[in-house]
Amino acid sequence: MSTAADAISRPDSRLPKASAKIALTLLVLINLFNYIDRQILSAVESNMEETFFPEADYPRDPETKLRLDKTIEGQMGSLNSAFMFSYILIAPLFGLLADRVPRWLLVGIGVVFWSLATGATGLAETFVVLFLTRCLVGVGEAAYGPVAPTVIADLFPVSKRGSVMALFYAAIPVGSALGYVLGGVVTHLAGGDWRWAFYVVVPPGLLLGLWCFLMRDPPRGLAEASAVVRKPSLADYRLILKTPSYLFTTLGMTAMTFALGGMAFWMPRYGVQRQLVADMTSEEISTLRIQVNLVFGLIVVVSGLGGTVVGGIVADRLKARIPGAYFLVSAIAIAVAFPFVLCTLVTPFPAAWIFVFLACFCLFFNTGPTNTILANVTHPSTRASAFAMNILIIHLLGDAISPTIIGIINGYSGNMNIGFLAVSGTCLVASFFWILGIKHLERDTELAPTRTPP
Repeated sequence: MSTAADAISRPDSRLPKASAKIALTLLVLINLFNYIDRQILSAVESNMEETFFPEADYPRDPETKLRLDKTIEGQMGSLNSAFMFSYILIAPLFGLLADRVPRWLLVGIGVVFWSLATGATGLAETFVVLFLTRCLVGVGEAAYGPVAPTVIADLFPVSKRGSVMALFYAAIPVGSALGYVLGGVVTHLAGGDWRWAFYVVVPPGLLLGLWCFLMRDPPRGLAEASAVVRKPSLADYRLILKTPSYLFTTLGMTAMTFALGGMAFWMPRYGVQRQLVADMTSEEISTLRIQVNLVFGLIVVVSGLGGTVVGGIVADRLKARIPGAYFLVSAIAIAVAFPFVLCTLVTPFPAAWIFVFLACFCLFFNTGPTNTILANVTHPSTRASAFAMNILIIHLLGDAISPTIIGIINGYSGNMNIGFLAVSGTCLVASFFWILGIKHLERDTELAPTRTPP
């Protein structure tokens, strides 16, 4: 009798289209809950602050409504950094494992683990325990992040990979938006108890994790007929870092992640701060928080979904006519995003939401193309490690530190515009690196399936 373990460990070299679609559907759903779990924290951050730093012990300035203790916002920002640092430090380990062991097994274990850790976040009674639970969520997601794209790359050919990757990564804005909305709504329905926002996502996460144990692992390199699949060596991993397209993609993604991660974490708080009135009651502030989460969530899901899908489709269609189209599309879009961010900072709310929408659309435009580049320019036997190294670099130097930087700047300046301005300029840095990568992409893509170290 075939067991779940057998199904995981036995590759099927003739996976039908239906199996590929089922695998893609499952990975998209997991990615959806991945980002729901991440962004719930942003939605309930203000409520959590009241629990762990109550006003009775940490009073506010009666005029500015800001905390007199300037370190609190930096500590709240560190919760996102806790998740990110554990995620990026563990991801390379799982990347190495995924190049050698059944990938669906790793994904299933990771999803179950992070779902349980998310539930544990709601049980935290001290800030230290809360910090540790966010670290554990990062460990679980590290077993999934570098692995899932490699499964997709083995199931779909290069000609379709950009659009398929865009569909997979479209779960990022949708999941993020649902996290903002779900966190705010559940907390409101629970009478301000933020813990229920973490509890409700545990059961579906566990079900998705168990589903993974029933999936079959596709052979590495299935989509590349010319690929010679073998156990990777140390020289293979060094070769990844010598691939120009990989380096320029990663450097640009690092700059983009620095800007996007910091602004996304603090946007709910920013939207509330910009609309606060001195004589607002606690109930009015609570209602404003719900409204901001709903509006921002709607903006992220519409602009993010649209930008991700359209970016992937446009890049795929231009690929046949323009060498380096994936880089070109990404570079133009993120350069256009920067002035929209500036307009957000100087435009009164609610009109500023228009520029938030336009900035988000442009920022998500590169998601499909850049991740497709990573898959296309690396050998099938080392793809998981290539994605893991990318995760390590872009998050370690990106959104693992930018939320804390914005929080510290806001705590001392009392003006979040300064923090947003400080990090948003890296959009132009990302555009610069992606422009440099254009001339290398076509050759790196052609060499990837058969590339071997000297």
